[in-house]
Amino acid sequence: MNEKPTDSPTPEGSIVVSRALTIPSSELLWRYSASGGPGGQHANTANTKAEVVWDIESSDSVTEPQRARLVEKLGPVLRIAVTDERSQLRNRSIAEQRLKDRVTKALTVERPRRPTKPSKGSKERRLKAKSENSERKAERKSKEQSGDWV
Repeated sequence: MNEKPTDSPTPEGSIVVSRALTIPSSELLWRYSASGGPGGQHANTANTKAEVVWDIESSDSVTEPQRARLVEKLGPVLRIAVTDERSQLRNRSIAEQRLKDRVTKALTVERPRRPTKPSKGSKERRLKAKSENSERKAERKSKEQSGDWV
C-alpha cells in the first residue's frame, strides 16, 4: 500500500537519458543545502536546494564517442543546482530533468548544413526590388534639384 511512484526521483534509481544511455545513481553526487530567497522560517531551517554533480570523464556508463561529445559540449563535470521550489523533492526532480535535457541536447548530432543556390525567381525578385528602390531614389534627386521637394 505504501508504494513509491515510478517517475519520482529515488536515491537508488538511475536516470534514463535515452535508450543508449542510463546514468546509474552511483555516479551521481547529490548535495542539499539551504536555498536563499523568500520563505520565512521554512527557508532558514530546510535544506531545499538540490545540487547534482556528474563526473563525465570518469563515468563508466558512457561510451568513448559519447564521452568525447559530452566533454566537448558540457565539460568534464556537469553540475546542476536547483532552488526553484520550496520542496527538496521537487527541486531534486527538476535537477534530474535538467540533467536529462542537457545530456540529451549535447548528444544530439546536428545535420551539417548543405549550402543551396538561390532560385531563379528569388534572384529576379531581388533585382526587381533593387531597381525599384533605385528609381525611387532617382525621383527624389530630381525633385530636390528642381526645388519641388519640401
